[in-house]
Amino acid sequence: MPEGAVVNAGASDDRVADWMLAASGGDARAWELLVQRFAGLVWSICRAYRLSPEDAADVSQLTWLRLVENLERIRDPRRLPGWLATTCRRECLASQRRARSSLAIEDDHLDRLLGGVAGADRPLLTADQHAILWEAFLRLSEWCQRILRILVIEAEDGPPSYRLVAEKLKVPVGSLGPTRARCLDQLRKLLDSRGI
Repeated sequence: MPEGAVVNAGASDDRVADWMLAASGGDARAWELLVQRFAGLVWSICRAYRLSPEDAADVSQLTWLRLVENLERIRDPRRLPGWLATTCRRECLASQRRARSSLAIEDDHLDRLLGGVAGADRPLLTADQHAILWEAFLRLSEWCQRILRILVIEAEDGPPSYRLVAEKLKVPVGSLGPTRARCLDQLRKLLDSRGI
């Protein structure tokens, strides 16, 4: 295909299947053709989720990365658009969750947390505290990380249903509260040791 040629938006399943097979074998041109063919789909989903241009670019990149990781698993080329759409939607939701969890703290709370530090140093100190928090979080056991991700970090629209979480984790409902408290206590001790 000539350089700069426009890809037929209605490319047949056979062409898509050929591109998928060649791309999974490392053919860069076949990969470009796949991206050209389905980039509009990915971007339209990002726009539907009203992501910022930067977040949309990140989500788009992550969607294509997921395709690279899973290209050989998609056997039916007719399923590729649906697979891309589902993957992109998941990445959009994850991006929105990350944005919500990193919302800025109100200024008066921030002043108390940072001991009245103002001006240009504030963003640096806040970033340092976030980095220390995530470093401490990653030192927790996998079980505590999982519990806190589900019950605290990824909770959408308020607290999650303990019954649903218990079913997902296959644990008694009554154990979630105490387990969450123990995990938060461990996190608190790790942060205390760092002076946070």
